[in-house]
Amino acid sequence: MLGTLKPIASSELELMRSWRNAPAVRKNMYTTHEISAEEHMSWWNRIQGRKDCEYFMYYLDESPEGVVGFTQIDSIHRHAFWAFYAGPEARKGTGGRMEYLALEHAFSVLNLNKLNCEVLSFNLPVIKLHQKFGFLEEGVFRSHHRVGGEWADVHRLAIFSDQWAAHRDEMCLKLSSFFRK
Repeated sequence: MLGTLKPIASSELELMRSWRNAPAVRKNMYTTHEISAEEHMSWWNRIQGRKDCEYFMYYLDESPEGVVGFTQIDSIHRHAFWAFYAGPEARKGTGGRMEYLALEHAFSVLNLNKLNCEVLSFNLPVIKLHQKFGFLEEGVFRSHHRVGGEWADVHRLAIFSDQWAAHRDEMCLKLSSFFRK
């Protein structure tokens, strides 16, 4: 079972914020300060009703495990950005499951041609995960973002709908066999 993506409900906002503030999550984000309840609610209120972003809670066996977000959704040019993070207690393999479901949503529901993401250079496990799913690196923005007083490169990766169509069944089989073990 891969799990499901459900639109985030307001009752889940505090859980989402607690995960986002976890040191293991925060260190891999552009915004690394602890997000206050007020700041989080302000962000949530700003995105309500917008057509250019969507946020989901990832559930596995009815248990919330992570967050998936799509931003800069452009339905005319059919591209968007996405990001995700798992809760600190998420089960092994949560990232792969979320990535599969995110790609399905991007290309089957949003009908995108291209899905982009950006990853800080020191987050190698996520760069490798994206590459396993068929993402290709489009470029590296050198010394692009400051993290803890140091400059970090940002890797821009993307996958196109036809690349996902070619990888989709293979990735489903790999995920299924991995989780049967």
